[in-house]
Amino acid sequence: MNAVRLLAAALAALALAAPAAAQEKFKVGYLRVMDDAQAILADKADLYARRGVDVELMEFKSGTDLIKAIVGGQLHSGVLGFTNAIAWASRGADLKVVGGAQNGYHAMIVREEAGIEKIADLKGRTIASQKEGSTADTVLKGVVFKQAGLAPADVGIMGVSPQVAVQSLVAKRVDAAFLFEPQASIVKAIAPVKEIYEIGEVWPFPCMVVITSGEVLKTRKDDLWKTLDAQKDAIDMLQQRPEEAARYIAGEFIAEPTLRTLDGKEVPREEIITKAIRTQVFNAALTDKDLARMQEIAAIMQENGSLKTRDGSPFDVNVLLDLSWQEERKL
Repeated sequence: MNAVRLLAAALAALALAAPAAAQEKFKVGYLRVMDDAQAILADKADLYARRGVDVELMEFKSGTDLIKAIVGGQLHSGVLGFTNAIAWASRGADLKVVGGAQNGYHAMIVREEAGIEKIADLKGRTIASQKEGSTADTVLKGVVFKQAGLAPADVGIMGVSPQVAVQSLVAKRVDAAFLFEPQASIVKAIAPVKEIYEIGEVWPFPCMVVITSGEVLKTRKDDLWKTLDAQKDAIDMLQQRPEEAARYIAGEFIAEPTLRTLDGKEVPREEIITKAIRTQVFNAALTDKDLARMQEIAAIMQENGSLKTRDGSPFDVNVLLDLSWQEERKL
C-alpha cells in the first residue's frame, strides 16, 4: 500500500512539473488598408505582446474571405466592414461585433483631364471600386449615388482591390476610383488626379469594426479582450503620434523607402503614410450614433436585396452586438 501511495504521489508531482500544453495563437485577420491600421500597428509595435496575448496576424484579400475564416473557425477575430457580419448573421452565422475600429473614409478620386467635378458627372463613366456587396459598394450605391440622383446602372463599376483600383486609374482604364487610404494619398502623389468627394465628410459612418464568433467569446474571451486593449493602444498612437505610427507601418503599404511623386521628388514613404493616417477617424468604441448608422446601412442592404430576413422584417443590428468590452473599459 505504501508503494502504491508513493507511486501516486510521484505521478502527481510529475503532472505538476510537466509544462502546460501551449495554447493556440490568437489569430487576428486584417485587410491591407488604412482602415485596419490599428490591427497592423498593434502587431508591428508589439502591443499585443505587451498586453500578454500571443497573436498571429493574418492578411486577407477581401472582407468576404475574412468573414468566411471567422465563420469556419480558422480565425478568432478580424477588423473588417460590418456589412459582411450583417449578411452572414442574417443567414444564421453566430457572429458578434465587439468593438469599433475606423469611421468610413472613402474618397472619389478622378483623373484631372476627365472633366468630372461632382458625383453626378460620373453618369456614363467607368469607375473602380470594391467588390459587390462590400461596405464600400453598399455606401457607394446606396448613399453616394443616391444623394447625387444616380442609379447604380448609370455608372460602370469595376469591383477590384484598392491596389488594382489605383493601377487602373493611373493607366487611364477608368475615369475615377472610390478609394480607401492610403491608396487615395498614394495616387494623389503620383498621378494627375483630384479628390471631388469624401463620404466621411458628408455621411460619417462606422466602416470597420471588430468581429468575432460566439464560440470565441465563450472559449477565448480573455485573449479577445487583450487584443482589443492592444488595438485601443494602437488607435491612441495613430491619433496622438501619427509620425511614430507611420514608422512602424509604412512598409506595409509602400514597398520602397521613397515614393516618386508627380513633380519628380522622392518623398519618404513615412511622410505619405503620416498624411493618410491624419485623414482617418479611429475609434475603439461604438457610439449610439454609430449604431443608428449601422441600422441605416442594414436598411439600405435590405432595399437593394443584398440582405434578407426570413419574414421580411427589418434586420435588427442589436442581435450582432456584444459591447461588454467597451462597457467594462468605460469607453
